[in-house]
Amino acid sequence: MRVYVPLTLPGLAEAHKAGELGPAPLRAYAVTPGLREWYVSDDIEELEYAALGRAAAASLRLLAADPDAPRRRVVLALDVADEAATATPGIDEATLGQVALADAVRLAVAAAVHVDADDAREDVEAAAAALAAADAGDDDARFTVDGAEDHELLWFGVQEIEGLLK
Repeated sequence: MRVYVPLTLPGLAEAHKAGELGPAPLRAYAVTPGLREWYVSDDIEELEYAALGRAAAASLRLLAADPDAPRRRVVLALDVADEAATATPGIDEATLGQVALADAVRLAVAAAVHVDADDAREDVEAAAAALAAADAGDDDARFTVDGAEDHELLWFGVQEIEGLLK
């Protein structure tokens, strides 16, 4: 099963140094029954893209909580055994596609890293700053947060992690 773990660049650096993501439980996103029901598609690539998007939104929340982290969303794609991930019950907005990984995961099982391009930084910074107001119902803040979602995350091979951290 492909899962998408939201991170920040400092979180990615910690995982790279340790050789694993942990400690458990780890929050990730995947194609869950709830995500399938919400997205209404049978196309696995579209569903995985939706799960990646959910992880990118969670990465933005991590950035909002860490003002010192560089303003780039980071998502680590991992391949784990189906039984390693437990779907979070319900299909509400907060838990849609969310899974819990019961154990730490070796970085060796990472399939890719998805990171914002340099030209997204300004929009991601604005979105992280506006997130609390958007959550409180501010439409202008929601528009700002959505602006970060307009940026596609770039794909990097796992062997490129060290270069991303420089």
